Amino acid sequence: MAVRAAVLPAVGSPLEITGIDLPDPGPGQIRVRLAAAGVCHSDLSLSNGTMRVPVPAVLGHEGAGTVVAVGEGVTHVAPGDGVVLNWAPSCGACHACSLGEVWLCANALNGAADVYARTAGGTDLHPGLNVAAFAEETVVSAACVLPAPDGIPLTDAALLGCAVLTGYGAVHHSARVRQGETVAVFGVGGVGLAALQAARIAGASKIVAVDVSAEKEELARAAGATDYVLASENTAREIRALTGKQGVDVAVECAGRAVSIRTAWDSTRRGGRTTVVGIGGKDQQVTFNALEIFHWGRTLTGCVYGNSDPAVDLPVLAEHIRAGRLDLSALVTERISLDGIPAAFENMLAGKGGRALVVF
Repeated sequence: MAVRAAVLPAVGSPLEITGIDLPDPGPGQIRVRLAAAGVCHSDLSLSNGTMRVPVPAVLGHEGAGTVVAVGEGVTHVAPGDGVVLNWAPSCGACHACSLGEVWLCANALNGAADVYARTAGGTDLHPGLNVAAFAEETVVSAACVLPAPDGIPLTDAALLGCAVLTGYGAVHHSARVRQGETVAVFGVGGVGLAALQAARIAGASKIVAVDVSAEKEELARAAGATDYVLASENTAREIRALTGKQGVDVAVECAGRAVSIRTAWDSTRRGGRTTVVGIGGKDQQVTFNALEIFHWGRTLTGCVYGNSDPAVDLPVLAEHIRAGRLDLSALVTERISLDGIPAAFENMLAGKGGRALVVF
């Protein structure tokens, strides 16, 4: 069956909106009609080669939709069910999974090398980060599908598959923000906006948002920021001034740039914690000297997928949403059609907006 999709023909090439031939689901597979898909910075990282996946590919890893058909052996969902796509399913058998660190599963992205569809001309297509959500419909492994939470529209639930899990998890699982602590969030994109809301839910006493764009202040404050700092060479000094010259307890870096990682570290108090969520390139080198590492006693940690277990955390997030503590609409800056994805990529390159949502 032919469906429309956003195809990345080669690394560094613009996306092409075109028809693809999508097969029926085989054993252990599920076909999903997308309701919505978020345009995430990770998709941009795939398109420009910062993260490598086989190409040509259909990108999009944050989505939700309705099951159209299931293959042999699939029992946890049925046609007509609403589902959230999980781009990093854990295998349950590797060393990381045996430690309970499912977000570091060694086999999570094996499916990205599969051929899951073909172009109209017969060229093999790969499913980006497993799920190929930039398409009207997709076929995925059953492990990549989780039942959608009750009472949440699928167009909103799409954001749970990456931005919200990552931002919430960075605050609650990685940084472990405690009641009354002070927090700074660097980068007010979709993940940063989710992190701001998560810091508010955690009971942070002061939440400082930092970004290069003055236009994002309103978005940041709506998501929970108590203060807004325009990124500059004085950022760390400004944050210390807002916290009694101490620095924040926790900094969450969502941009993946050497300068913002270093500034996030400099913005924390002695003994503070910096969690890096942003995906940077190999050229982004961050340096520290041995004496400052000892003297400041700070902690710097990486964070993959919010250190989350989607099967466990989705119900928790759903409860926050139903209780009004988490507002998914605050993460969306524009709703676009499939044809609007290339322009949304350009906006991300320009540092504009929080998150575009593709509505099918």
